[in-house]
Amino acid sequence: MSTPAPASLHTAPPRRALALLAMLVLIVHTLVLTFVPARFGLGRDTAPLTERPFVTRIIAPPQPAPAPETAPAPARKKPVAAMADPAEEDNEVEPVRAPKQRPADYVPDAPTPTDLLAEAAARAEAPAASASEAAPAGPAEAPVTTIALPASIVLDYKMTGSAKGLNYHANAELRWQNTGDAYDALMRVSALFLGSRSMASTGQLGPEGLAPTRFSDKSRTEVAAHFEPEKNQISFSANTPTLPWVKGAQDRVSVFMQLGGMLAGNPAGFPAGSTISIYTVGPRDAETWTFLVEAEEKMSLPFGELAAVKLTRQPRREFDQKVEIWYAPSLGYLPVRNKITQSNGDFIDQQLRALSKG
Repeated sequence: MSTPAPASLHTAPPRRALALLAMLVLIVHTLVLTFVPARFGLGRDTAPLTERPFVTRIIAPPQPAPAPETAPAPARKKPVAAMADPAEEDNEVEPVRAPKQRPADYVPDAPTPTDLLAEAAARAEAPAASASEAAPAGPAEAPVTTIALPASIVLDYKMTGSAKGLNYHANAELRWQNTGDAYDALMRVSALFLGSRSMASTGQLGPEGLAPTRFSDKSRTEVAAHFEPEKNQISFSANTPTLPWVKGAQDRVSVFMQLGGMLAGNPAGFPAGSTISIYTVGPRDAETWTFLVEAEEKMSLPFGELAAVKLTRQPRREFDQKVEIWYAPSLGYLPVRNKITQSNGDFIDQQLRALSKG
């Protein structure tokens, strides 16, 4: 027969005790939720949720910077045919391009043989003047009181020069023919592989020296000036307007012999410091050349040691040439040396090498 369990094991706890226990737990939780965050939290906001405003913000993306205003691209110029319409061409716009840079190894074109010969042969070539400049109202002429001209002779020169940075050598000769009442003068320059060029003067001889009738300059073609005192004019073959004829006028060959004859005929009349002016005609123009007489000096030439009187034509304008001529009294004032210097430094220098009968 089994023994019954004690009554205390089957009896449920009193309801009053459970209620008190539940109330105690609720009170403890309430205290913890109310006071502990305020003391130990991050500044909890105790305002009721219904009183807190709800704020929204719209974050707009950054606006892109406005693009810089650019000019419309220039229209490319269309290729224009050889017979294009000028009106259509004027409407095209040529784009501006940066200049092309020359390569480091760029070498300028060397002068051609024709260029060198032209430089060597232009003994006293002056820049061309307009017709109004070339014919002054009254060019100052040196009076010729006495003149002494040499007999026929040939002067052989050694020529050196520089043109466009290139040095060269050539041969030159002046052939002088004196028949007593007329003359012929020929200056010829020649160089190996370059060919030749010549300037010639013909005319009459009188008490005042040389009176040219024709001057010519010949290389590939020939151009000439004609002295026509009966018409009171100087005419040209190169479609150049005529100029008034002036008594005592010379050309660019005869002037060298005329100056020497004046010095030989009256040496005391042209001391150092004096000037000689002569109206000088070229193949296309004419102007007054004024020479300054300088002191006599000793020179060493291929011909030998000589004393010579120097005459110098100084440049008057920016691009004029400087002309220097030396006359030897011991040789009857023959031109034993002449030097032409360009404004850019290029020069030719002719020095007497030999004399022979003409």
